[in-house]
Amino acid sequence: MIIARRRLLAAGLLGASSAALARPAGAVIVLDSTWRAEGGRPGRESAGFRAHIALAHQPQFAGVIAMSDDEGEIWGNASGTWIGNVDGHARILTAAHVFNRGGPADYYVYRTPGGMVRHGRRVVFHPLYNWKNSERTGYDFAVVELNRPITDAGTVPALYAGTKEMGTEVVMVGYGSRGIGSVGQRPIYYEGSDKAAATNTVDKIMTAVHPIPRGADEDAGNWLRVTLRRESQGASRLDGILGSGDSGGSTWLRTSDGWAICGINSNGSGETYGAPSYFARISGVRDWFADTVPGLRFVT
Repeated sequence: MIIARRRLLAAGLLGASSAALARPAGAVIVLDSTWRAEGGRPGRESAGFRAHIALAHQPQFAGVIAMSDDEGEIWGNASGTWIGNVDGHARILTAAHVFNRGGPADYYVYRTPGGMVRHGRRVVFHPLYNWKNSERTGYDFAVVELNRPITDAGTVPALYAGTKEMGTEVVMVGYGSRGIGSVGQRPIYYEGSDKAAATNTVDKIMTAVHPIPRGADEDAGNWLRVTLRRESQGASRLDGILGSGDSGGSTWLRTSDGWAICGINSNGSGETYGAPSYFARISGVRDWFADTVPGLRFVT
């Protein structure tokens, strides 16, 4: 199966191949009806995201952190998730495309949940990622080693290694711009530097393609997809999709062993009703994660 129509849009989900072009991460675009019910209206556009902010602040998502490319003047240029400490150094899971090809890790500073600032020491990219998300969305992974541990992010999260994502409700979490389904994202919908989250249901999976395709725009697979539907089409109250530059935030599902990270916010086409968002699939690269970060916990 080849899907070549997904592109990084200048007004859509950039997360550009050059980190200098990366847009604020963690954007969510939500249902108009929920936005209105939560207090959104002309003149109070940013007030309609209270439920989505509250969802992001549930304790299981405490490890989702903000990243800044200007030494903390603005937070949310990208998002990441703490996945544990190894030998006294935190490990942050994020998207590879928020970095220039080859790094460096200290392009960003990293804000812990308690407001402490950490610096990157080293970054490891998935070897199959090529900085072309039309081809390698499913391998858009980076793991950053920080200069110090993180101790204020709650319990170390598990990674999902199962194969039951299809038809499952997931929660995407991150920082950045916001919007509503009828018009898409706009600056008036966002203020501050807080994280927000949205739910949605996985409606398509592309498994990894082997051998890896080498032609231009041939999709290597290993991704999950959701689509922004209206309530009349079956959408849940807190449903949404990714917005501009929602890069590196994590996507979660609930298992019998608790919450686990099943994807990384990677790519999208459009920002209004009917638009899809794509996530690099954790379960397809379990071996790489196990080799890259000792001691990770996987659940199915």
